[in-house]
Amino acid sequence: MSTSSRPSPAATPTGGASRASHTFDRGHTDDLMSFLAASPSPYHAVANAAERLEKAGFRQVDETEAWDGTSGGRYVLRGGAIIAWYVPEGAEPHTPFRIVGAHTDSPNLRVKPRPDSGAHGWRQIAVEIYGGPLLNSWLDRDLGLAGRLTLRDGSTRLVNVDRPLLRVPQLAIHLDRSVTAEGLKLDKQRHLQPVWGLGGDVRDGDLIAFLEQELDLAAGEVTGWDLMTHSVEAPSYLGRDRELVAGPRMDNLLSVHAATAALTAVASADAGLAHIPVLAAFDHEENGSQSDTGADGPLLGSVLERSVFARGGSYEDRARAFAGTVCLSSDTGHAVHPNYAERHDPTHHPRANGGPILKVNVNNRYATDGSGRAIFAAACDKAGVPFQTFVSNNAMPCGTTIGPITAARHGIRTVDIGAAILSMHSARELCGADDPYLLANALVAFLED
Repeated sequence: MSTSSRPSPAATPTGGASRASHTFDRGHTDDLMSFLAASPSPYHAVANAAERLEKAGFRQVDETEAWDGTSGGRYVLRGGAIIAWYVPEGAEPHTPFRIVGAHTDSPNLRVKPRPDSGAHGWRQIAVEIYGGPLLNSWLDRDLGLAGRLTLRDGSTRLVNVDRPLLRVPQLAIHLDRSVTAEGLKLDKQRHLQPVWGLGGDVRDGDLIAFLEQELDLAAGEVTGWDLMTHSVEAPSYLGRDRELVAGPRMDNLLSVHAATAALTAVASADAGLAHIPVLAAFDHEENGSQSDTGADGPLLGSVLERSVFARGGSYEDRARAFAGTVCLSSDTGHAVHPNYAERHDPTHHPRANGGPILKVNVNNRYATDGSGRAIFAAACDKAGVPFQTFVSNNAMPCGTTIGPITAARHGIRTVDIGAAILSMHSARELCGADDPYLLANALVAFLED
């Protein structure tokens, strides 16, 4: 079943007559690029996902209020995380779930609590490194600033300065001749602080005052902030035949976008669903998932349990539902790199536009096992989508995902999958232009089954 052959964009899989009304094609990839550009922070990503869910008839529910057990689509927003689910007509309290898990955060540079700094006539912003970014990819790049502001009354506002505002200037080669022979060496504290203007007088509060003006807020209204930098260069097709896509935050907004599209498509069709389809997009995967909005927190379990209980279920129904539940943990993985092929396993070379990847690691850095492989293979077969297998070179440490966390925390069978990309954790990543919609089609088949 596994294949590396490249599907033709014109030969969009239909997966059967029941799915023809919501099969994705290259228009999905166009929409992905719009989603990436509009989502410079996890808070923007979940807001944009929620907007798409609302248009599909989902409604937001408040965690502090009682939930009802009626059918239909619902979602919960908490910070940079969103959980959405669709209860079909006639769903029993013990009806199992079909979950697509993903994460909303990406490695970047984040603003410190006292952001205003500078030296030698330059005004700078103090930043802290979030996750594991490729630091060199943030040099000499025009950066905007986005995130969430908390106001004096406890409410929050999203902010997005999506224009060239900041820049981390690299040292000229004339002042560091060793870079040619020894390579670039960056001190994370000293060399990554961006500039945003000139002036010898650094004043505390300048950045926040600037953002208050951007949003027409009163001076002193902002009392808390979660801010991060982003490249302002727009996502774009790349290559002679436009068969590649370059853009920011594909790890892992590519999966968030695909899962949102798949859930809304399945909910719109509602063709005799035997499971309750779920989107679970978490924050903080890039630094361990240990937060109230991370996969290692209680959010997913709480939402699933409350859904069971709202439909009149007991703890026994909850146990039955969880026992029959399957989660696809969808995250990006590594396409074989043409300049570093020796870093990959010699018998597993995922290629761009070869379809989604099944991620396997026998030490449980990924949650996939043989039965999970069969589930994903069946979904891809139904969708008419090819898939590939990724395994790490034995001499290379293997990364991990929310998959093992989800499996261990909730006792849910979990399978790790994703899309193959290059330049993972760069400020600008690269994928095949066909892979986003092939992944989305496979997710539809999985959620429908």
